[in-house]
Amino acid sequence: MDLSKIVKEELVSLNMNTHTKQEMLRELSNKLFEKGCIEDVNHFMKDVYLREEEGQTGLGNSIAIPHGKSSAVLKTSIAIGKSLNDLEWESLDDQPVKLVILFAVKESDKTTTHLKMLSQVAVTLADDDVLKGLLESEEPYQIVDLLTKQSV
Repeated sequence: MDLSKIVKEELVSLNMNTHTKQEMLRELSNKLFEKGCIEDVNHFMKDVYLREEEGQTGLGNSIAIPHGKSSAVLKTSIAIGKSLNDLEWESLDDQPVKLVILFAVKESDKTTTHLKMLSQVAVTLADDDVLKGLLESEEPYQIVDLLTKQSV
């Protein structure tokens, strides 16, 4: 799957002064709304929280990949936020999160596209150099490059 069609610099926010998981998800959802990816922030967030109740989305290594399959999504997208602060998050390693990769998935894409996106990001995040690069990135283009370099 070509993530370069979904991972865009305009949806990457760095140096976010968020202090909670809720603040991070709200800010990323607002960004998705501002860029025309979702039509209703509250509806989308409700669907993200429903998914969060099903199981942890913190992968460990300071990264979380929450996702919402929602009728509020206009186009399947990924918003990425890097917080200046440690965020409490249910994670595999029980450690806080700094980088959040939020998937917004259209209802019509919820089976194949959703699974392909998650799979591609998971494969990319398995590379320690990519992981380190993501956490050290200072510019949105660096995050986009790291996430999309293996996706074509």
